[in-house]
Amino acid sequence: MLKLAVLISGRGSNLQALIDAGKKKDYPAEIVLVISNVAGAPGLARAKKAGIPTEVISHKAFAGREPFDAMMTKAIEASGADLVCLAGFMRLLTDEFIAHWRDRLINIHPSLLPAFKGLNVHERVVETGARFTGCTVHFVRPEMDTGPIIAQAVVPVRPDDDADTVAARVLEQEHKIYPMAVKLIAEGRVRVVNEVAVIDGATAPTGALINPGKV
Repeated sequence: MLKLAVLISGRGSNLQALIDAGKKKDYPAEIVLVISNVAGAPGLARAKKAGIPTEVISHKAFAGREPFDAMMTKAIEASGADLVCLAGFMRLLTDEFIAHWRDRLINIHPSLLPAFKGLNVHERVVETGARFTGCTVHFVRPEMDTGPIIAQAVVPVRPDDDADTVAARVLEQEHKIYPMAVKLIAEGRVRVVNEVAVIDGATAPTGALINPGKV
């Protein structure tokens, strides 16, 4: 059973997806700790409702990112977690933290990386007229929103979309691929080879999606 530590800053909807997946008898991972840097984060209530230990480590209590990250590592290691999952954790991590948890630290980003890194993703997707967008689960590297890609989901951008409707469509897929990616890691099926995540036994979909569809 792979033990997870989940880091959050907000509502914790992806945390909830991992909690729900963990309720299945055949799911090979369990959350042993949820850490938030925000005391009032709604995701903490989700964890407590599920009986998962929580800890608040406020970044404001530390003189810099290094001691803050060191405290998080101490708490994560004390929990016995094998894998750290970022789920809406809104703090930049130090290179030292990322190196310590290399290939044991994953993130979910609401775009098809390497496109649309950073913030305000859905607004930029709509503004640029992109026909497709999606979400990505990846191993974390020091450069923001980079690292070996484990899983992606694609959704169309429709003519009448705004940032909110795109965000809702993408979030629905986030809740599917994050638990899937964790399951693949827990099953020992994910290997990083030359900075590419290789999934043992994986197949790719056939065919293609075209947008606009009917013209």
